[in-house]
Formats: sequence, C-alpha cells, structure tokens
Amino acid sequence: MTTSHHTLADKAAEAAARATPDGVVVRVRALSDRAIAWLFIAPTIVLLLAINIFPLFWAIYLSFTNFRANRPNAEVKNVGLGNYSRVLNDPDIWASMQTTAHFVFWTILLQTVIGFALAYLIDRKFRGHAFWTTLILIPMMLSPAVVGNFWRFLYEPQIGLFAYAVSFLTGIPTSEIQMLGSVNLAPWAIIIVDTWMWTPYVMLICLAGLRSIPDYIYEAAEVDRASNWRQFWSITVPMALPFIMLAVLFRGIENFKMFDMVNLLTGGGPGSTTEVASITLKRDAFEAWATGRSSAFAIVLFVAVFGLANIYVKALNRVKQR
Repeated sequence: MTTSHHTLADKAAEAAARATPDGVVVRVRALSDRAIAWLFIAPTIVLLLAINIFPLFWAIYLSFTNFRANRPNAEVKNVGLGNYSRVLNDPDIWASMQTTAHFVFWTILLQTVIGFALAYLIDRKFRGHAFWTTLILIPMMLSPAVVGNFWRFLYEPQIGLFAYAVSFLTGIPTSEIQMLGSVNLAPWAIIIVDTWMWTPYVMLICLAGLRSIPDYIYEAAEVDRASNWRQFWSITVPMALPFIMLAVLFRGIENFKMFDMVNLLTGGGPGSTTEVASITLKRDAFEAWATGRSSAFAIVLFVAVFGLANIYVKALNRVKQR
C-alpha cells in the first residue's frame, strides 16, 4: 500500500514537472537560496510596511498641516512647526505628561518589587508551586475590558467588595470610600488595577532570569560559607538584573501608552486627575478634531518613548556585558 502511494506521488511530481514551462524551470533554478528566502518573506514585509510604516509617515505629514478629520474637503495648509509649538507650550499637555510619569513610576516600581518577590518564592519550588504559579498568571490572561469592568464593580462604594474590605479593616463607612470619585484616590485605584493585572508578566520574566542562574554558583558560595542573604545580593540579584531591567523596559513602554484601563475606570476624571497623555491625545483627535495638532502630539510621544528606550537599552547592554 505504501509503495503504491509513493508511485502515485512520483508520477504526479513527474507530470507537474513536464507541465512546467522550460523558461520557468530555468528561472527558478537560477535563483539563489537568499533570493528564494526574500521571495517568501517579501509579502510579510510589504504588509508590515503598510500597517506600521505608512501610518507613521502619514502622521508626520499631517503634523505639519491644519488638517481636520471632520472636514475632509477643507483646504489643507502647511503650518510648519506651529502644531509642535502649540503642543510643547500647552500646560494641559504637560499636566497629562506629569500624570503619565506618575503612573509609569509607581506601576513599574510596584510590579517589579512584587513580581520579583513572587518569582523568588516560586523558584524555591515548594509543594504546590505549579498550582500557585497558574493561579497568579490568571489576571494577565484576562482582557483589559474584562479587568476594567470587574474592578469598576469592586470599587463601587455601596456594593463593591473593595469598599467593604477597607471599611472592615479601618472602620471608615463604605459611602466615604470613593476610589474612582476621589481626586486623591482615583490615581491609586488605577495603579492598583494595573499592578494586579501585569505583575504576573514581570514575575514570568524574573522567574526566567532566576532559573537561568547555574546551580554550581550557589554550591560554590555554600562551600565558601556565604549566608543566604549574601548569596541573594551577590549572586541572585546581579545575575537576574538584566531580566529585571528587560521587564521594566517592556512595562515602561506599555504603561507610557496606557489608555484602555484609564478610559474604562475613570475616563480621565475626576476632572483631569487621571488624564494621561493617551487620553489627551484621544480627546484632541476625536473630540476636538484637531487632527494636525494631535498628530504632532503623537509624534512627540513617539520620539520621547523611542529616545528613552534607546538610552535604557544601552544601559541594559552594559549590564549584560559585565
């Protein structure tokens, strides 16, 4: 049976070869392996260019014009650096950048500390560590829309479990616990949610770093009678530091672009307390319809993130080369 299948396949291949024009065969044989590889990846490259590169250049072009998306037939004029000047001199935009920096700093700090602590505990491989690892990873697997609505319900002062828990521990009436309506508490409410959702991501990267440390290094340290505390600061932290820095880089870039969680929980309120840069950009582009100015703001954000990430990557490379 197998022999007959091979015979049929060989006959089909021979028939296809005979049906192929000689010119095509010659051209295919003349192609090098590199040319064939480029032939296969060319459609993907074209698609990526169309999806990523073209919108970037289109946004750069719009940032120098007075174009408004709600007036597509209006005359488009070149305003030079006017949009960039307005963006860089707008106090509301600088206030949103400060709010963004506040979110980025505290979320990264909490996620890194808690994520590394969880990774360190799980790396001990205690009984049931696989179950607890899976349980900890659940928040990261959820959609931001689900997480936002879930925590919005938890933060409700009358029926939310969060308010009841805080009231039970502190004695404060639940009606006074306005996590999303308070100017002082609303930023921390978003920080708590983002930390709850993305700490498992940091934990995974840190765990990979801890698992990459060879056992013989710890064995040598034990021979030298180094204490656990000394091993932690002299071996564990330095060797896991590149992975920790990598986690900080990924989360820093993502949190700088934070939009969905803030939009779902507070929408930038109360007032403009939680209005991060992405919320301001959305309002400029789709509420004020200042497409040219919002494009300039988007380019400023891109340059800021790209520049800071470049500096950070250079520092990361230096740490890896030690």
